[in-house]
Amino acid sequence: MKKIFILTGEPSGDKLASKVIMHLKKINPNIEYLSVGGENIKSLGIKSIYDLKEITYLGFTSVILNLFKINKKINQTVKSVLDFNPDILFTVDSPDFTLRVAEKVKKKNFLIKTVHYVAPQVWAWREGRVKKIKKFIDHIFLLFSFEKKYFEKESISCQFVGHPLLEKKITAKIDISKIIGKNKEVISVFPGSRLSEINILMPILLDFIELMKKKYNNIIYIFHSRNDNREIIQSFINKSKLTNCNVISDDIIKQYILNRSILAVSKSGTISLEICNSKIPSIILYKMGFINFIIIRILVKTKFANLINIAANKMIIPELLQSKCNAKNIYNHVNELLENPEKIKNQLRQTEIILNTFKTNVPSSEKASEYLNKLL
Repeated sequence: MKKIFILTGEPSGDKLASKVIMHLKKINPNIEYLSVGGENIKSLGIKSIYDLKEITYLGFTSVILNLFKINKKINQTVKSVLDFNPDILFTVDSPDFTLRVAEKVKKKNFLIKTVHYVAPQVWAWREGRVKKIKKFIDHIFLLFSFEKKYFEKESISCQFVGHPLLEKKITAKIDISKIIGKNKEVISVFPGSRLSEINILMPILLDFIELMKKKYNNIIYIFHSRNDNREIIQSFINKSKLTNCNVISDDIIKQYILNRSILAVSKSGTISLEICNSKIPSIILYKMGFINFIIIRILVKTKFANLINIAANKMIIPELLQSKCNAKNIYNHVNELLENPEKIKNQLRQTEIILNTFKTNVPSSEKASEYLNKLL
């Protein structure tokens, strides 16, 4: 029986990997799996050698402070991969962790094929990584067409597969009246998947909702959460004593709620593509510790934080970064959109143009899974 080791480093990678493996299981049920994965990989009946939370760190300073732990986890993971002896090591996103594992595995067993999904953002910073990657990665799946030139320049085998989060979803009708009440408008709120993000953004978001209450009485705010973060988000809401907020963690309900929303307020990241794909206007937030932000400002080449804006090379979706990420500014931008339907239409129109360049005719998870199957 052929074997694949799936290596993810954070929740978004876990979600991306699960879509590929779900399809691969359909076309080839005779594959044995082992992983470092989260909720989505585990839901496919695939064992994870440890909890994904153990390697999820936000920001440079926290990585430095946990360097010993991270190196220990890298070595533990390399040993597990080598012991499992897979035909393919399928690494997904989180390059500072997954690619370090892949490099060590390749040095010890060059027969294991290494396939990486979600290219490191060499177009944003550290373009020199491409030369190093070609020594230990056999193939890369690209989410965005504009990335090809960076890897083809170094003759690295790569394939544009599109973004699986942009695939069409069939959402059944669900009774959500108990969640949002009757005749209520919905704003979807995405405070992040990491505890560090949640701890920074939740107080700001709740202050923003307090400001909104003074003008908008008919809106309910639904916080989208992973199962394991639900309680901490709820505890922030309970302390605020706001009664127009709720938390959901079920993926089907989350998608239905998002589709029903008049607007989304979200931390920067992959989730912004899902919001755009649901044709919902949005505001993007990003805030981290001061030292981390200074390092990012020095290293990163792009002017924007959001992928839509980066690809368009202009501000389509409002970004509130660092000191601008405060309750008053969020309120002002949300209020401006709600008072100007034409601005919402314009944002959605421009967003769709960019999104279409991220899509392929065949669902991306199918393209990736079929290539993996071919490699076996």
